[in-house]
Amino acid sequence: MEKPWIKHYDKGVPAVIDFPRVPIDRSLKDAADAYPDRAATVFGARVGPFLLDGSLTYKELNESVNRFASGLQKMGIKKGERVAIMLPNCPQFIIAAYATWRIGAIVVCCNPLYVQREIEYLINDSGAATFIVMSSLYERVKGIRNKTCLKKVIVTNIKEYFPALLKMLFSLTREKKEGHLVDISGDTETYRFQEIMATSSDMPATVDIKPGDTSTLIYTSGTTGKPKGAQHTHASQVFNSCLLNIWAKSRRGEDIMLAAMPFFHIYGLAIILNTAIAGGLTTVLIPNPRDMKHVLMAIEKHHVTYYLGVPAMFVGFNNHPERQKYDMSSLRFAASAAAPLAPEVQTRFEANTRGKMVEAYGLTETICASMNPVENVRHNSIGVPMPNTDMKIVDADNGEKELLPDETGEIIIKGPQVMKGYWEKAEETAGVLRKGPDGEHGWFYSGDIGYVDKDGFFHIVDRKKDMIITSGYNVYPAEVESVLFEHPSIMEAAVIGVPDESKGEIVKAFIVLQAGGKAGKDEITAFCRERMAAYKVPKVIDFRTELPKSLVGKVLRRELRDRG
Repeated sequence: MEKPWIKHYDKGVPAVIDFPRVPIDRSLKDAADAYPDRAATVFGARVGPFLLDGSLTYKELNESVNRFASGLQKMGIKKGERVAIMLPNCPQFIIAAYATWRIGAIVVCCNPLYVQREIEYLINDSGAATFIVMSSLYERVKGIRNKTCLKKVIVTNIKEYFPALLKMLFSLTREKKEGHLVDISGDTETYRFQEIMATSSDMPATVDIKPGDTSTLIYTSGTTGKPKGAQHTHASQVFNSCLLNIWAKSRRGEDIMLAAMPFFHIYGLAIILNTAIAGGLTTVLIPNPRDMKHVLMAIEKHHVTYYLGVPAMFVGFNNHPERQKYDMSSLRFAASAAAPLAPEVQTRFEANTRGKMVEAYGLTETICASMNPVENVRHNSIGVPMPNTDMKIVDADNGEKELLPDETGEIIIKGPQVMKGYWEKAEETAGVLRKGPDGEHGWFYSGDIGYVDKDGFFHIVDRKKDMIITSGYNVYPAEVESVLFEHPSIMEAAVIGVPDESKGEIVKAFIVLQAGGKAGKDEITAFCRERMAAYKVPKVIDFRTELPKSLVGKVLRRELRDRG
């Protein structure tokens, strides 16, 4: 079938882009050459009503990466070896990641919320022998060293790149209380981040890195079976960065990117951080994505132009009681992904700012696959496939038949941004990277259910595993949640299926009301009955003060199921 979506691209966006076949770290060197004195990062913290932060220029950041890369080589780390990083969004994460890439080693992203059991699994599965960790998290790593293949640990303190005043205040009031002071003197092969920087040469030895070399392991959430490390290459991430700068029409060397999505997540790493560096943008680092006041203060102070996040972030933005105190007029582009975006959230965000908001779609395995054109947004749609990218809807049973427009099936994706496979899991890789209905190999079978309309805009219905079957009818939680979001008293909603003797499953909704909201079960049930078939209407409504969420703001349906 032809690609009807191309005609809906914004003016100036080509159907195919050419991108450099170079290692990821080359974009940092190029930005340092072009904009040596421009701020590459802004980093600090909120202290009451004040935002104390400082910056690193592109020249300083690139020099730091060179020095840390040299230090890693001095420690004996070679091309292809895995280096785990467990840090929040801070300059140390960027330095560590780009230095690892610069010497041809592989970054293994580790969620700072992981407990020891999860860290142990990640280290042993990836074979990471080196671990870079925040000092306040060090004890978790220390406690499992003898159960893993881990040999070297590098410890860094969050305050190391704070401006002087903030560093002093932090040392006096929070450092000891929050567990940032750790003694590593008696621990074998354990090093301080800054000592490595101070004792290394200015330049690492050159390493031959191919575009298809594995650069990064990002672990999936593990909703089915054990977590799997999605292998991204230098090429997949470089392509994605080039692609997004073109799509969003970033002004090279001018725009300001807010980095609230954690860098251990594919969204924060590949879509925000790498894209910003490839475009020569300034990245404002937010270590805690749930600190919405820090977000608002940073947007105003640094005239942020790009804000990328998940729907929960934008719900928090729209509903923050102090939002109107801050000037949001600098925002010109926002993108939401990782969960369905209710049109009401999008409309309110645009009314509260001068920016355009679009919904995008991607997975850990595919980075960004589709996005709404900035000038041609279609509500309740994940947009159109990106340049160089193809997407199809196939039958959900075996995925061998391509479906017609408006027919519901599984979404499959093919493009340069798709992973090369799961780390050392050939069987699992073969299950998702398969031959498509066109007879070509390399299609990623997403497990997401959706349809494509006649114009080529794709629409998510839901995840296969989240589908509810009640009395033989399929109910997709996202559809019910979208209706619930239309109710003026509802701030957040999540829908799951719960067992029922007569119907198999029934629909249960967890609801958080707006401040001052007084809607009851009967009112919400009546509201839903007017807008959807009776079998889709929630039979059980559970009012909560908050919903469980991951660090990146995704509602944890599994936790809602487990806790009932």
